Amino acid sequence: MIGLEYPAIFMISLIVILGGGWFSYQLLRGERQVEARIRALHERPQTGFGAEPRVTETENLRKAVVSMLSSIGQWVLRRRMLSQRTLADLERSLMAAGIRGNAALRLFIGGKIVLLLLMPAILWVVAEEAHLSHLMHFALPGGGAVLGLMAPDFVLNRIRGRHSKLLSRELPDALDMMVICAQAGLGLGPTVLRVAEELAGTHRAVAVEFSQTADELQIMTDPQAALTNLGQRSGIDGVRRLATTLLQSAQYGTPLSDAIRSLSAELRTELVTRFEAKAARLPVLLTLPMVLFILPSLFLIVGGPAIIEVLRALKH
Repeated sequence: MIGLEYPAIFMISLIVILGGGWFSYQLLRGERQVEARIRALHERPQTGFGAEPRVTETENLRKAVVSMLSSIGQWVLRRRMLSQRTLADLERSLMAAGIRGNAALRLFIGGKIVLLLLMPAILWVVAEEAHLSHLMHFALPGGGAVLGLMAPDFVLNRIRGRHSKLLSRELPDALDMMVICAQAGLGLGPTVLRVAEELAGTHRAVAVEFSQTADELQIMTDPQAALTNLGQRSGIDGVRRLATTLLQSAQYGTPLSDAIRSLSAELRTELVTRFEAKAARLPVLLTLPMVLFILPSLFLIVGGPAIIEVLRALKH
């Protein structure tokens, strides 16, 4: 790093930090990793009796990073450094982002601790190599600590927002398939499970939610608790309305297919309304680019020849 300019050092360090943070939080997707490993276990070729799967260096490095972050998070949880309310909020945020698994909370906390310690150290090295003032020696690591503490929450909120949008967009298709399953004579549990299996490849967000609900319906003795968890876990208004509709259908004995069909029609109408509202905003959003890029060119074309003639007349 010696001999580099300070902006270059800062940009390289920032890219390394952001890349490491993004890599760490991609590891939180526990279900996807488990499914990939199970699929690879069934599909890998057997070269001989007792053949071991080939493990690459990247896989070993990823396992080492996951193990380190999980150990740090587990150490923090055992020392009870965080309150029960904070842990409950983190668990709800992770579930609302579509991140499942027992290790998700440990990895998230471990990632926050690592970034909290790593970013100030990197920025302190940057300040040393750039020969900055003493004030910057304290300001940069302090800002790095704040950034390292808040960056995981920012990434989690982005993942949560993306998961919520996917869930809202995919829910009407899932409801249409639930109507088909209900008309075929399937009960609530088999219907939810069948929809989760059929949509696992194309509608992953809603498939994850329905799969967990199907597991809870099989495990819990009270189906109302599983449906209540479905409405509270996602934080989406459409999913809460679906849970309420299913609860009312089970309580009052109304036909399941009719209730789901009407809810699907309402959600599709609301989705189209949101698209129309976004389309109506386009003229307003296009005003600034038109002023900046189109009108100057128009003025140049219209007034350019006149300006040239005036300049020629002034020269003579």
